[in-house]
Amino acid sequence: MIVAFSVTPVGIGEDVGEAVADAVRVVRASGLPNHTDAMFTSIEGEWDEVMAVVKLAVEAVKLKAGRVSVVLKADIREGVTDGLTSKVATIERHLGASS
Repeated sequence: MIVAFSVTPVGIGEDVGEAVADAVRVVRASGLPNHTDAMFTSIEGEWDEVMAVVKLAVEAVKLKAGRVSVVLKADIREGVTDGLTSKVATIERHLGASS
C-alpha cells in the first residue's frame, strides 16, 4: 500500500517546520520507500508497517504540540511494489507520448 499523509501541529503558531521535520525524520528512519513534497509525505509498505510509521510520526509531532491534525489517503492494492516510482513513471511515459 501507499499512504500519503500530512501531520500538522495545532496551536504552536504559523512556523510548524521544525515539528513537521520531526515527523519526516521518523518516516525516513523507517527504511520504507518514501517521498516528501510541499504538502504530503508518501510511504509504501505493508499495512501494519506503514500505519505504525504514521503513528510514530504523529507521536513525534505531539511532543511539540498538544493537538495534531492528520490527513491521510491510502492506495491499497495487492501485489504492487515500487508504486511510488512506477506510478510516476507511467504518467511521465504518457506525457512523453503526447508531446
